[in-house]
Amino acid sequence: MIQVAPLLVLAFLAITFLQSGYDKIKDWKGNVEWLTGHFANTILAKQVPFALGIVLLLEVVSGILCVSGIIQHLVQDVVIRGLGFYGAILSCITLLFLLFGQRLAKDYDGARTIVIYFIPAVLVVFWLN
Repeated sequence: MIQVAPLLVLAFLAITFLQSGYDKIKDWKGNVEWLTGHFANTILAKQVPFALGIVLLLEVVSGILCVSGIIQHLVQDVVIRGLGFYGAILSCITLLFLLFGQRLAKDYDGARTIVIYFIPAVLVVFWLN
């Protein structure tokens, strides 16, 4: 039986992370420049390209796992502990990394925004567990 709600949240996470990853790849230099200023007064000041690379990897893998989970659910009717579950878990971890960065930079509005993404990500982990 197809469960629509988890599929919709997985699609939301996939779109979010794959688009964000694409943007980072397309405008790597611009992202590094902006983030260097954003994290200038933090412990990440000299680690921006490395940290951005880690976030890029997490986002792309999260997005791919979410898409794979949707396909797996539709083709194999796998709901519990399928690829989507692992995509949702990695999405939560990715969002925690992003939240940590925003809090470090004292960008509290940015941190609040990440919570908006975190809520459905945790919800889909709950549904698929």
